[in-house]
Amino acid sequence: MGRHPILGVMSDDPILSAIAPVGLAGSAGTALIVDLVTGDVAGGGRRTLRDVYGDGPRLSELSPGRQGVAAIRGGGLRKEEAVEVVETLAGRWPAVVVRVEEGEWPFPAVPVVPLFPGLLEPGTTGSAGVWQLIRGGGDPPGPGPVLPRIGPSQIRRMLQGHLPRRNRWIAAWSQVWEMPWG
Repeated sequence: MGRHPILGVMSDDPILSAIAPVGLAGSAGTALIVDLVTGDVAGGGRRTLRDVYGDGPRLSELSPGRQGVAAIRGGGLRKEEAVEVVETLAGRWPAVVVRVEEGEWPFPAVPVVPLFPGLLEPGTTGSAGVWQLIRGGGDPPGPGPVLPRIGPSQIRRMLQGHLPRRNRWIAAWSQVWEMPWG
């Protein structure tokens, strides 16, 4: 099928919602994270997507200036406007990861679900997803990659706006780019 240039990421779990875009972007090597939910994923500079929409993109925003992951906050831009800007940016970025909420999104979106144990275990859905292994958790209720457990220090690091070091968790995300999402 080939690699998706733009993937949305969504999760009902607040921690996975914040760190999943970082994992997916990190697995691409060089990527742009666009946060349309809260604007706090992996930091982000002063300019927002709203600024890019209103003022037009700067040359430095149209393509990566270096290898690695960059982030931009949504700035409260409406979905229709955001789609236009994301498409423009995706024209020159190798990969774009968009943190979205569940709902209508015109690009493929990846649901990320924690595999909690016991009563919190996700029900049988049959739907594809990315399944985050949690200590004591069960089997995934649908197809899709199961991510290895991630340590609390890595989670804290990402929640503080730092990128994680390359590890098994980041490497496991790489297969998500090739899957037939949504």
